[in-house]
Amino acid sequence: MSAWAQVMETLVRQRRPALVGYAYLLTGSRSEAEDLVQDAIVRTFARGRAKTSVREAEAYVKRAIANEAVNRARHGLVVRENRAKVAEPAMVPGHAARVNASTDLEAALDTLSPRERAVTVLKYVDDLTIASIAAVLKLNDGTVKRYLANAAVKLREQLGDDAVNNSERRTVPVTLTESRI
Repeated sequence: MSAWAQVMETLVRQRRPALVGYAYLLTGSRSEAEDLVQDAIVRTFARGRAKTSVREAEAYVKRAIANEAVNRARHGLVVRENRAKVAEPAMVPGHAARVNASTDLEAALDTLSPRERAVTVLKYVDDLTIASIAAVLKLNDGTVKRYLANAAVKLREQLGDDAVNNSERRTVPVTLTESRI
């Protein structure tokens, strides 16, 4: 088995669930996420690119997923579905709050445009810098900042101020006092 085939096999076996979860954040649809991951893996390895490590291949596949999610949405290939919850999850202490928060976050992400959603996921899930996001999506830095700002406004409307990570640093006034010995 060639080196690239081993890397691909390891990537699919070990990292596929994480890649599908990442794609789900971008699309909001499990089936669309599965398709995106499959297409990205095929595209990554079909040309015989020499990926020497699983980490390198995963990074390339994630970029392909983000780009393809934006492209599909832009070209009208993504149809947003009204997802109904089929069954309530089993309740354990504290589980209801996490489920509600997750459901609220999914609904809030659904209000974002495809680019706003992509830059938000790249920023807060992948922890990329503005410049890195711009490079991945082939946008200008200012455009990325605008999409992030627009997304933050929409997310604040849906989730409230406390749920959205504010990029401004919050400071606490400090008063120096003399210590008496």
